[in-house]
Amino acid sequence: MSKKIVIIGGGIIGLSSAWYCTQRGHRVTVIDRNPNHRDGCSFGNAGMIVPSHFVPLAAPGMIRLGLKWMWNPESPFYIRPRASWDLLSWLWRFKNACNRSHVERSAPLLRDLHLASRSCFQELSADLPEDFELTPNGLLMLCRSEQALHEETKTAHLAASLNVEAHVLDAQATAEKDPSIEMDVKGSVYYPRDCHLSPNRLMAAMQSELEAQGCQFLWETDCQRFQFQGNCITGVESTAGLVDADEFVISGGVWSSELGKQLQLKLPMQAGKGYSVTLQEPCQQPSICSILTEARVAVTPMGSSLRFGGTMEIAGLDQSVSNSRVRGIIHSIPDYFPRFQPSHFDPCKPWVGLRPCSPDGLPYLGRCKKWDNVIVSTGHAMMGISLAPITGRCVAKLIDGITPEIPNFELLSPDRYTN
Repeated sequence: MSKKIVIIGGGIIGLSSAWYCTQRGHRVTVIDRNPNHRDGCSFGNAGMIVPSHFVPLAAPGMIRLGLKWMWNPESPFYIRPRASWDLLSWLWRFKNACNRSHVERSAPLLRDLHLASRSCFQELSADLPEDFELTPNGLLMLCRSEQALHEETKTAHLAASLNVEAHVLDAQATAEKDPSIEMDVKGSVYYPRDCHLSPNRLMAAMQSELEAQGCQFLWETDCQRFQFQGNCITGVESTAGLVDADEFVISGGVWSSELGKQLQLKLPMQAGKGYSVTLQEPCQQPSICSILTEARVAVTPMGSSLRFGGTMEIAGLDQSVSNSRVRGIIHSIPDYFPRFQPSHFDPCKPWVGLRPCSPDGLPYLGRCKKWDNVIVSTGHAMMGISLAPITGRCVAKLIDGITPEIPNFELLSPDRYTN
């Protein structure tokens, strides 16, 4: 039976949900607070599909690492001290999740989600008329130090135990894997199932095809309050007027917490500000995407351009550019790719985006118990692009009353912090 669906949020998670709901015959309206030509956190990111990233953000050692980096203005991780109960509460929950048992529970789920999403991307590349440069060349975790290579080798062994293919390479084997770029590294771990794409092209292609299939978009529209009847939401009052629907999907990124409060849902979230710079004419162009391990910088070839992205800055809903964080990214690059110099980036305009981060590093995905017709789909942090298609497919199944056939799916419950 065709339903009328309202999706709040037009980022990659909202677009993916709209795509799969439309494919299943539903009538979809997407509401977004930004203009059509927007530049949110889905656009300027690294565009990686990463089955290799099965360890959640909340993992052992993250608290110690965060404290170590707190005093370095160019470090890849920073929490800006501020008087905020929401931040203190989030940090307490984050600390409690940074343990081995959490990783052991979460890793198989994240692996399954990433691999399922990879399959979805392969289908999308055939279904969408516009090419979004899906490139299944794998990913290199590049290590400049023996210590970093040792740590990544341990992760590779964990990957193998989860049936995620990984190969530990020395410096020579790393250079042979991608001879198109000169590298100064001790070695790497190669994950052949990883991929990369152009997020701008992906989102443009999805939006164009959705519009052609009758999906309605309400841009520059704020959701002000919900209307209720019993255990159901009947409509949302917005700056574009009242929008009614049979089902509502909350995919508002970092703003989902405030929407959740209106619905008496606890969705603790902090904005993890990330940056990227894109060289339009790089001096060398790798064929494989990579992570500069010690620097926590992602490197992605996108057509003829090359994007470098990184940092996790917990600083509230602040979208200003911190020049020191951008310098940290730029200054780390010649350490791994000696042909590149900081001056190459002088013409680049930094991009900044706010990633929605839950305390345990897992998305919120599922129906909430309080309302019969509300699905929450947000909190994907740095994995938004990678997990978008499988998230959208899960939302569409939930709309149709089907529980996604993903083991441990309940770990993503949007009610997990509700008393």
